Amino acid sequence: MLRTKILKPETGLVFYSLTPPKITTDPERVKVIAAKQIERLQGLPIDGLLLYDIQDESTRTEKERTFAFTPTLTPEYYSKNLLTELGLPKIIYKSIGNLTKDQFAGWLQENADLEYVVFVGASSHQQTELTNFTLNDAYEMQAQYNPSLLVGGVTIPERHTKKGDEHLRLMNKVDKGCSFFVSQCVYSLKETKNLLSDYYYSAVDNGRPLSPIIFTLAPCGSLKTLQFMEWLGIEVPKWLYNDLKHSKDILSASIETCKYIAFEIIKYAEGKHIPVGFNIESVSIKKEEIEAANELLKDVLRLVKGTNGVEKTGSVEARQESI
Repeated sequence: MLRTKILKPETGLVFYSLTPPKITTDPERVKVIAAKQIERLQGLPIDGLLLYDIQDESTRTEKERTFAFTPTLTPEYYSKNLLTELGLPKIIYKSIGNLTKDQFAGWLQENADLEYVVFVGASSHQQTELTNFTLNDAYEMQAQYNPSLLVGGVTIPERHTKKGDEHLRLMNKVDKGCSFFVSQCVYSLKETKNLLSDYYYSAVDNGRPLSPIIFTLAPCGSLKTLQFMEWLGIEVPKWLYNDLKHSKDILSASIETCKYIAFEIIKYAEGKHIPVGFNIESVSIKKEEIEAANELLKDVLRLVKGTNGVEKTGSVEARQESI
């Protein structure tokens, strides 16, 4: 059971994530999309499905958004009405940036049947000032309205480089009720290892247990997707940006990069017994990038769970050779 794996905590969790279709999508087309997603994932030994709740982040940055923002179906609706045939635990993201306290209370009551959720805070101070509702308020209300709900938090390795306190944010969120964390997409191995190091030694120094961190990996199939990743705040090292930009096959190059990042994270975490896992996503809706994300998912499953995708076998180096 996923809850047990998270609370144990168990290392090697693997998730796949989806963004529900846009609200402008024809209902019959939505059914077709959902059926294809179910077909791709059915039978794969993944531990759960993440469903994103995207928000308009225009107040977060002055840079022009690479792709126009269009609201999507809510993840809880998409899960309950379109993905019921997919027998996987569903982790629902919930953006609280545009909600008031009363609106969030209503959402909690309407979705009392949810088992797993990740709360996402406002993208800017302006949003918080407008609603007078914060992420800490959301944690407190969840504990009041639905204490059995297993709550996860978001972590951003890039933020650790800028502020140096991301590991303390993790500890604070654990105190607020978080049991696991999912990162923003990572392409910078240095920043990721720095975060893991500070997180580990802070826990050791303070006699605290480590909660699982699920690192998100995503293939990139075009320069425009790469630019969108940067708009989202994903740090792509300059050398890697140049290599991907000038690659004859940017998609294959990015997949190899993601596999290498996964391998290095596992190798570093194993030595310190840090519970880590991976979440695979496609930030683009292009068919080739979605297919690449599914290819990456299978590669990561082999790396994490062994050559047969079911059991962990041998050293991390041996598992790397299998892919």
